[in-house]
Amino acid sequence: MGQAMKQAIEAAEGVCLSAMWTRGEAIDKVVAESDILVDFSLPEANAEILAAVSSQTTPLVCGVSGLDAEQIAAMQQAAGLIPVVFDRNMSQGITILEDIVRRAAASLGPEFAAEIHEIHHVHKLDSPSGTALKLGESIAAARAIEDASDAVRYEVERRGEVPGEHTVILSSPTETLTLRHSVSNRAVFAAGALRAARWVAKQPPGLYQMRDVLFADT
Repeated sequence: MGQAMKQAIEAAEGVCLSAMWTRGEAIDKVVAESDILVDFSLPEANAEILAAVSSQTTPLVCGVSGLDAEQIAAMQQAAGLIPVVFDRNMSQGITILEDIVRRAAASLGPEFAAEIHEIHHVHKLDSPSGTALKLGESIAAARAIEDASDAVRYEVERRGEVPGEHTVILSSPTETLTLRHSVSNRAVFAAGALRAARWVAKQPPGLYQMRDVLFADT
C-alpha cells in the first residue's frame, strides 16, 4: 500500500509526500515533517503511531484492518486530541455499498436472511475480512441486533491475488437482492485515503469514518 499511496499523492494536485515510514525507523521524525499521517501499516505498529501523532497533534487517516478492541479504544482516546479517520476499508465504493446495505436491511426486515460472501488474496490474515465484518455490523445495526453474527452468515474464500470482492445477499422465500463490490487493484484504497486526508485536515478532534468523509455535506 505504501507504493500505491505514493503514486496517488504524486498524481494529485495540492498535496505532496513529505516522508515514508518503515518499521525500524523513528516515526516521530516522519510525523514532525507531515501535516497529516496516513497509516496502512499493521496492527503491531498501532500503539507507536498513535503515540507519535497524539504527542505532535497531527491528524491521522488509518486504514489498518485487524485492530482489536483495545487498539480501537486507544484510537478513540487519541481522537480526543486529534481528528482521526479510521476505517477498515478506504474504498469510496464500499462506503456507498455500506450505506445502501444499511438502508436495504432496515427496509426489507428480518424475513430477508443476510449473507456476506468475500474473496481475498491468499496472503490476507484476518477472516472474515474487516470489510465483511463492517458490512455485517451495518446490517445488525439496521435491525437493532447487538451481535452481527446473529444477523449475518459469512462465507470466506482466499484465492490467488484477488484484491477484494464483497457480495451482500438479502433473500426471502420469494425474492433475492444481491449487492456486489469488487476491486481491480489497491489504488482504490489510496484514492479513498487521499480524499480522507484532504477532508480530515479541516476537522476538529474526533473519530470519523469514511461515511463522514463522503456524506458530511449531505
